[in-house]
Amino acid sequence: MNDSSANGQRPTANESERCYIAALRILDYRFNSAAELRRKLAAKKFERQIIDATLSRLRDEKWLDDERFAAAYVRTRMQKQIGRARVRRELTAAGVDGDVAARAIGENVDADAERANLAAVCAKKRRALERRHGAGYAASGEGKQKLIAQLLRQGYAMDEIRQALKN
Repeated sequence: MNDSSANGQRPTANESERCYIAALRILDYRFNSAAELRRKLAAKKFERQIIDATLSRLRDEKWLDDERFAAAYVRTRMQKQIGRARVRRELTAAGVDGDVAARAIGENVDADAERANLAAVCAKKRRALERRHGAGYAASGEGKQKLIAQLLRQGYAMDEIRQALKN
């Protein structure tokens, strides 16, 4: 926001404090990964060194923690009946390290609950296809392909989808 670092001067405490307050406002709205927060602060035109210092301060104060973010994100998305593959893609897109994402999924996904979610989503998508295309459509080859494609986009594994379609 200030050209102080461009001409070799240290950023003012005011700039650092404004960046810190902006970060807290963003985090007050919802948890963010460090990469997401960095992107948002950069979009607000804060300088890189100020953002780095702010992120470091937030980590030290326990406001910013990618592992906690990933765990909460996984639990939230699983409640919305999203499969683990899509959750992993979304975490990666949010800038969460692959190992952290895998650990969060492993610790926060109940396989039985995921199968129940898949069954519920499958039944809902079947009903929608039947309403749109007529009775028996979901059992047709084209209907099954559409259903499978929808469930894959939701993040469910193909072998789990096949099992759910048998029921």
